[in-house]
Amino acid sequence: MIPSQRVILGAGLAVLLLITAASIGLDVKSRSDTAWVSHTVQVLKKISDLRALIRHAESAARGYEIYRSSSFNDEFQAAHAQIAPALADLKRGLRDNPDQIALLDATEPLVLRRVEVAAEAMRMRAANDEAAIAALNGKGEGRSLMDTVIGNLDRLSSGEERLLSARSQDSRRTSIVLLGIDVAGALVILLLVVMVMRESQRATVQLQSSLEQTQAAKVALEAAVAERTEHLVTAHDELRLSVNVLQSTFRSMAEAVLVIDKEGTVLLSNPAAERMLLHRAGMSLGNLRVLSDVFHGDGVTPLKSDELPSARVLRGDEFEALEMIVRPHSGNGTRHLMISGRPMRDGQGNVSGAVLVYHDATASRETERQLYQSQKLDSIGKLTGGVAHDFNNMLTVISGNTETLVAGLKDQPELQRTARLIDDAAARCADLIQHLLAFARKQPLQPRDVEINAAIADIAKLLRPTLGEQIQIETVLEKGPMTSHIDPSRLTNAVLNMAINARDAMPNGGKLLLETHHVVLDEAYAQANADVTPGPYVMLAVSDTGTGMPQSVQDNAFEPFFTTKEVGKGSGLGLSMVYGFVKQSGGHIKIYSEEGHGTTIKLYLPPGQGVVEATSPIGPQAEGGAETIFVVEDDNLVRTFVTAQLQSLGYKTVAAADSKTALQLIDAGQAFDLLFTDVVIPGGMSGRELADEVAKRRPGVRVLYTSGYTDNAIVHHGKLDDGVMLLTKPYRRNQLAEMIRKALGGGSGMPAG
Repeated sequence: MIPSQRVILGAGLAVLLLITAASIGLDVKSRSDTAWVSHTVQVLKKISDLRALIRHAESAARGYEIYRSSSFNDEFQAAHAQIAPALADLKRGLRDNPDQIALLDATEPLVLRRVEVAAEAMRMRAANDEAAIAALNGKGEGRSLMDTVIGNLDRLSSGEERLLSARSQDSRRTSIVLLGIDVAGALVILLLVVMVMRESQRATVQLQSSLEQTQAAKVALEAAVAERTEHLVTAHDELRLSVNVLQSTFRSMAEAVLVIDKEGTVLLSNPAAERMLLHRAGMSLGNLRVLSDVFHGDGVTPLKSDELPSARVLRGDEFEALEMIVRPHSGNGTRHLMISGRPMRDGQGNVSGAVLVYHDATASRETERQLYQSQKLDSIGKLTGGVAHDFNNMLTVISGNTETLVAGLKDQPELQRTARLIDDAAARCADLIQHLLAFARKQPLQPRDVEINAAIADIAKLLRPTLGEQIQIETVLEKGPMTSHIDPSRLTNAVLNMAINARDAMPNGGKLLLETHHVVLDEAYAQANADVTPGPYVMLAVSDTGTGMPQSVQDNAFEPFFTTKEVGKGSGLGLSMVYGFVKQSGGHIKIYSEEGHGTTIKLYLPPGQGVVEATSPIGPQAEGGAETIFVVEDDNLVRTFVTAQLQSLGYKTVAAADSKTALQLIDAGQAFDLLFTDVVIPGGMSGRELADEVAKRRPGVRVLYTSGYTDNAIVHHGKLDDGVMLLTKPYRRNQLAEMIRKALGGGSGMPAG
C-alpha cells in the first residue's frame, strides 16, 4: 500500500473510532437521562399521592367529629395505614437527592404527629369528652402541623419539578450532541471513501507511467509491476475491510441518514431511513414528499416547500433539532421527527450536497400527550360529577309534577302541549346529567357476566331500523365463548351511541362493522398507553367507512360537550359517556381514524368472572298498594313530591327530613312496611347507616335507596353492593311504582311494625 494511503486510512479509522466511542457514550447518557426524567415524574406522583392520603385522613377525621359515623373512622384508619408506607416509598424515590431527603425527614414526624392528633380527637369524640376536645382544638396544633406539612410537600414538589425541567433540558442537549456526532461520522465516512478513491486513481496513473518509461529494462519493469501489484492487492483488501467497518457502523445507526446532492437526489441512505421515512432505493426527496403531508411541530401548520429541511440545508443553513410532523398517505402512523442538517461544500466553498439526520421522537411525544389528556379528562370528570346530586333532586320534582300536569290537562290541549314541552325538556336534562355521571364514572353499574357475541348480535338487530337502509351492518364475531363482566344495559347504550356517530359520518351511506376478539394487552402496550393494566381483555371494535377524524378531533373526542356536528344536532356527550362506562368497568378505549378512510373505536372490556347469568323476564307494569312507606328525604320539595306520588298510588306514608327524626319515630313504635331513604341525608349518618340502625330495631326490614349522585355508601368500585336496591333520581311515577313493588317483594309486603 502507498504510504499516503496508509496515512489516510489510519487517520480516518482513528477519527471514526473516536466518533463511534463518543456516540456510544452519549447514547448511554441519553438513555440514562430518559430514565432520570421518568424517575422524577414518578417521584412527583408519589408526593401527590402522599398529599392526597394526608388530606383524606384529615377529611375522614373531620367527618367523624361531625357525624360520628363508623364509615369515616374506617376511612381514616385505611388512610392512616397507607401513610407510613407512602412516606417510605417516597423516601426510596428521593434517595438520590440529599436535600430532598433532609426535607422529607423533617416532614415525616410532622405528618405522623398530625395523624396522631386527628386520631386523638376522634378518640375524644368517641368518648364524648367535650372538655378535652375543646382543649385540643384550642392549641391549634393540628392546623399548624397541616399547614407546615402541606408547605413542605409543596417544596418537595417544586424541587422535583425543577429537577424534571433540568433533566429534560439535559436530555435534549444530549440528543442534539448525539445527532451532531452522527452527522460528523457520516461526513468522515464520505471523505474517507472519496480520498481513498483519489489515492487509488493516482496510484494507477503512476503505475502506467512506470510501464511506459522504458522497454529496455523489461525484467526490472516486470519485477516492479509485480511488486506494485502485490501492494495494490493488499491495499484493496485493507480498503474493503475499512469500507465494511464503515458500512456496518452506518447501517447500525438508529437515526435515519440521507446524503443528497444539490438536486435533491439521494446518494446514500441507511436502513433506518427505510423504516422511519419509507425511503426506497432510487427515490429522490421529491418522491418522498408526495408520500406524506408535512407540518410544523404544532401538527397543524403545513410546512411550505422552501421551509423543508432539504431546501434549507441546500441553501447553506445549518440547524439542529428542527421539529416536523409527518403524516403518511399510506395510513401508517404519524411520526414526530427531530432533524439536523449540514451542507457539503466543494473546493470553492459552494454547496454540492447535504447530510440530513432524522431522530424519531414519536414515542416520547405520544406519552406526553396521553398523560396530559388523561389528567384533563379526570379533572373535567370531577367537576361535572359534583353537580349531579342537586340537579337530580330538582329534576325529580320538575319531571314528576309535569308528568302529573300533562295527565291532568287532557281537556285543555294548548296547555297540555306546553306542559309536554316542559316534560320533554326535563327528560332531556335528566339524560344530560346521566351522561355526565357516566363520563365522571359515578353511575351505579350493575355488572354481570355477559356473553358478548350474543349481546352484539341482539344489538345489531336493534341497529338496523335505527340506522336506516343506507347503512350496511356486518358482524365478525370470534368463535367460542366470549364473556365480559359488564353492565349489559350500559353496553347497549355505548354501542348505540357509537353507531349513531358512525351513521352521521356516512351521510351517503356506508358500512358499519362490529367485531369481537380475545386479546392480551402486554407491558409494552401499557407503557405506551396511560391508565392501561396489562392482561387479557374482550375487544369490541366498531368501525365505519365514513369521513374519519383529523388528529385534533381525536384528541378531544372524549370530552363532554365536544362535537363537530351542527348546533342542535348533537350534545357532544355520546363518546364521553362511552369513555366513562369503559373506564368505570375497568377497561380501555382507543380511537383509530384517518380522514377520508373511516374510523374504528376499540373497547377493551374486562373478561368474565364466572357463569353467564340468565336475563330476568320482564314482568307486568307495577301498580300501587296499601302498605305504609317510610320516606326519609332531606329536600323538602322532593319529600313533598314523593309522598304525594305514593299516596296517589294508594300507599300510606310517613316522612322524616333526617336520620335523627326517623329513628325517633321508629323508636316511638311507628309501623311501616318499607324504608325508602335518600343515600345522602343529614342527622349524623348516611341512608345506609340509617338502614343498618333500623334493621337492628326491626330485623328483616325492607329498604329501597334513592340518590341523585352515587357515593361510597352503597356503591364501591363503581358497582352497587350486593342485595342493594337503588332508584336513581330523577324518576317517573311508573318507575317509582315499579321499584316500590319490587322492594316489597311484589306482594303485600311484610306486616307493618
